[in-house]
Amino acid sequence: MATINPGNKTTRLHSHHHTTCTRLHQIAALALVAATFFLTRLFDHSLAPCSSPYRISFSDANHYTAPISRLNLKIYVYDNDEIDGLQLLMSGRDGKISADACVKGQWGTQVKIHRLLLQSTYRTRKKEEADLFFVPSYVKCVRMMGGLNDKEINQTYVKVLSQMPYFRLSGGRNHIFVFPSGAGAHLFKSWATYINRSIILTPEGDRTDKRDISAFNTWKDIIIPGNIDDGMTINKPRLVDPLPLSRRKYLANYLGRAQGKVGRLRLIELAKEYHDKRIVDFSSYLGNTIASFTLFLPLVDFTVVIVSVNKHSSESNLCSSLLKFSGPEKLGKTDYFLHLRNAKFCLAPRGESSWTLRFYESFFVECVPVILSDQVELPFQDVVDYSQISIKWPSTRIGTELLDYLGSISDTEIEEMITRGRKVRCLWVYAPESETCSAFSGILGELQKKVRQFHQSAETFWLHNGSLVNRDLVEFSKWKPPMPLP
Repeated sequence: MATINPGNKTTRLHSHHHTTCTRLHQIAALALVAATFFLTRLFDHSLAPCSSPYRISFSDANHYTAPISRLNLKIYVYDNDEIDGLQLLMSGRDGKISADACVKGQWGTQVKIHRLLLQSTYRTRKKEEADLFFVPSYVKCVRMMGGLNDKEINQTYVKVLSQMPYFRLSGGRNHIFVFPSGAGAHLFKSWATYINRSIILTPEGDRTDKRDISAFNTWKDIIIPGNIDDGMTINKPRLVDPLPLSRRKYLANYLGRAQGKVGRLRLIELAKEYHDKRIVDFSSYLGNTIASFTLFLPLVDFTVVIVSVNKHSSESNLCSSLLKFSGPEKLGKTDYFLHLRNAKFCLAPRGESSWTLRFYESFFVECVPVILSDQVELPFQDVVDYSQISIKWPSTRIGTELLDYLGSISDTEIEEMITRGRKVRCLWVYAPESETCSAFSGILGELQKKVRQFHQSAETFWLHNGSLVNRDLVEFSKWKPPMPLP
């Protein structure tokens, strides 16, 4: 027991038992200190991902696991009929666009993340206890299918936000939006006015080529993987299995639309430089003319570049240009992946925007992705060392120098990169929460970092008793929609 003497302000310890300190006690104390040190190091190592709910180890036997059970997270998901106008952003003005239609293709993340959150153990149905709020919207799909035009999308978003008291309370800082395409949040024309503080999930980290400002902000937004066809990520057997390196015909390939982009056009120019060796095969895929240039280059064995050019490259034609399973002279999904798997390196040039789905697809046919997009942002960079599983080459140096470099890499080194990529590709799969390694587990881990104890807003005020009020000193519980927005 300790007593304090107020006179000299010293603390004296009084004990009813006095024990003599022997050499044995000293040895035991040193042993205890040593044991504590090593146990602490071991414990700290086992809990190393405390700042992040997952961590990559390339030494794992198969793939890494992501123990998301340590998260302390509660997310409220708005119901589509809870807010007037929200259903429009999910099914269009006529309500004819279905979630099943929107989950297909490279923008399917807008539906998959919503569905996974609805089934998540981190979902709460009580707004007052939520850390974060998820606003479901399939607006990219709705726009592409003609369900809403740009003006209607903008008006509908503003209408929806004005009915959310918790959005107003935090200035939108604890609200999550998914914009799954290269356009990012620019699909909502007034994003900079209304959701510039919100958390945006997007595969796109840069969109300044056609606009004055990028909607992506590294301090609050999250890069997510693109949506790979489920037949390659989940179904067993997969649509296409990888080939052994010894059986692959090509050093590198690219199969995609030109879109008038410099990097992709340079690949075509590279093909034309070897005109005397060119084999030109014209086919009609997806109803559009695609010129397929196959080059046998005298650089190294199996040095081949496949460049496919779709002459119809406007974004308005993207929906009808999705790869099809069947039809005369149509390139189906299986055929597409069969092309990809036949090369050691899969070239991933910038397209309409800096991100490319081809980067993620390459991991499932087990070719090493070569990024030819200087501004690209990749997901989960705090746990994935991309220099171990991919190559990033300057887009300004696309040419024979690139092919020479790729040809100089030994099969042993390529195989090592493929092996490491095989262990982390589970992070590109939008699998249920029961899967410890998935894109969803990675996103949840990133969202955990965004949770704040307090959210400040320019239009929210607080009093001495903790009451939160608006500018008119009306308590939060009495706020009634529609509420003024910035």
